[in-house]
Amino acid sequence: MVSRESVQHWFDFICPFCYVGQQRNDILERHGLDVVQLPFQIHPGIPPEGIDAGPRVGPMYTTLEREAAEAGLPLNWPVRLPDTRTALAAAEWVRLFRPDVSDGFNRDLFAAHFALGEDLGDTAVIERHANEVGVDLDDLRPALTTGTAMAALLGAESTGALLGVRATPSWLIAGELITGLLPQWEFERLADKATSHG
Repeated sequence: MVSRESVQHWFDFICPFCYVGQQRNDILERHGLDVVQLPFQIHPGIPPEGIDAGPRVGPMYTTLEREAAEAGLPLNWPVRLPDTRTALAAAEWVRLFRPDVSDGFNRDLFAAHFALGEDLGDTAVIERHANEVGVDLDDLRPALTTGTAMAALLGAESTGALLGVRATPSWLIAGELITGLLPQWEFERLADKATSHG
């Protein structure tokens, strides 16, 4: 059996470009690429209680709303931006220890923030979504409280930083670091290139 080409993707749950970027991952996977989703906190200065998001007006937000609609992703701009550190640590722990439900967990946490208006800074919200995809909370809770999950997150972020990741979303596709929400056709081209280069 021939192994599939792997793509690394760094994201943060509060990044609207990452939210829409889920559709770009779908393009890559449709071309036969394995997308390894790696968390990367893009605003580490947000305090534990979160911050007010402020108004979302202007061409960038209009474009994001159109992109989300085209991708079939509900977008209700949250009034606050949470500290996503614990959510990202949970996501990396789930990727490592429950890879079978990792993609679903990530999608649920994105939807919790951008569609449902839930607070990803609240551990109870994270645990509820983990439980809903089948993660045993008796395993996840100690990982979050002892620092095991946080260490895993630091590893994902360090790997990204070494490869030049400074913003989300970022993808490493066939050795090329791609940053930002490029058009769908560009991801089709990158996927074709990645699947034919070797």
